[in-house]
Amino acid sequence: MDMLFWPVILLLTMIAGTIGGAVGFGSAVILLPVCTFAFGPVGAVPILTLAALIGNLSRACFSWSEINWPVVGLYCLGAVPMAALGAMVFVSLDPETVQRVLGLFILAMLPLRRWSERHGIKPRRWQFLPLGAGMGFLSGVVGTVGPINAPFFLAYGLVKGAYLATEALGAAAVHLTKSGVYGSFAAIDLSVLTYGLVIGATLIFGSWAGKRLIAGLDAKQFVGVVEVFLLIAALLMIIGL
Repeated sequence: MDMLFWPVILLLTMIAGTIGGAVGFGSAVILLPVCTFAFGPVGAVPILTLAALIGNLSRACFSWSEINWPVVGLYCLGAVPMAALGAMVFVSLDPETVQRVLGLFILAMLPLRRWSERHGIKPRRWQFLPLGAGMGFLSGVVGTVGPINAPFFLAYGLVKGAYLATEALGAAAVHLTKSGVYGSFAAIDLSVLTYGLVIGATLIFGSWAGKRLIAGLDAKQFVGVVEVFLLIAALLMIIGL
């Protein structure tokens, strides 16, 4: 391999992990094209699956004491079976069209979340069960729903460590379910395992760096930062990047 191959890959992984560690999403969006270019579409899936699992679990571990376990439980109860269903039917849909629709949905959710906050309206805990079902299915179809998840977790009142860890643990459960359905682990040989672990370990450092970046922000500032990244993610989804 070229001498710059791994330094470039790990630098991009560190950037992706830091963004994910700070705002709760974005790592997979950045790393999917990187891994596809570096390892090919066949190798990218199991490598990114393993790395994303490690990255999500690290975000959860760094704020373990702040996890809202009832929310995680309800979310996973709905998300895990529907993620399996979404993974089985994703080949019959046009993921690019779905991505654009979801981008428009995020744009609509941003002002709606602010309106709900001003009027004291927030999701009830039990609603994370159907939310998880919907997000699990969509994740199986389009790959990642971190930007779509975020407004609901924020609207519930989870911020900073509580938001990052709770959402990450739900995402890890969904990603593990999808990997089993896709049959990704059947393609994991020693080289794929090594690459996934190296990239995943780098994501851990990124998660730590992201948590440090938002440590000095108050709740309102944190939500503002997340909303900026949500806006960027929505626009990228709409234009098809």
